[in-house]
Amino acid sequence: MEGLAEKKRAILESTLELVQEHGFHGTPMSLVAKKAGVAAGTIYHYFESKDKLLCELFGYVRRQVSAVVEREDCSTTPYQECFFNLWFGLYAYYTDNLYVLRFFEQFTNSPYSGYSNQEQDELHRQLHRFFERGIQEGHLRNLSPRILGILAHGNVISTVKVEAMGRVKLQEDELKQIPQILWDGMRSR
Repeated sequence: MEGLAEKKRAILESTLELVQEHGFHGTPMSLVAKKAGVAAGTIYHYFESKDKLLCELFGYVRRQVSAVVEREDCSTTPYQECFFNLWFGLYAYYTDNLYVLRFFEQFTNSPYSGYSNQEQDELHRQLHRFFERGIQEGHLRNLSPRILGILAHGNVISTVKVEAMGRVKLQEDELKQIPQILWDGMRSR
């Protein structure tokens, strides 16, 4: 059974890379099979169509982002420290996985954008709970936890994108200022 899971993972990872290079339409299943090192028929064992593959890939990468949020949201750590750990955890994940950001952008600007799944909702729930906790404990202003989650997550994504495009090369002290400014705007007075 382990070999089957590895093949499926190889297909998903190969698709992620190929979509980055060629876009959705320029990534046929035959190319995915070749890159993943599997027979074309093997892909159809796991995914009945390219549409299903792309939708499942979306869930696959969203679960990875959710794992970062889960890891950094620690109730035994002071909230402010958790906030910065979460910001830098997401920053490190996206920096190390630029394909994911580009895939998300293509996916959300495609006909697949109406696709809704549990993993997408779970990420939003996790961020909502994290920011709701900060409000309840008196660390954050009494604002919508959903808005705070969007603001923080969007801030991380924008920072990574600007750096990845080569528009700005942030020094370590400059990078630390970004979540600090975010924290200062969100924290209760």
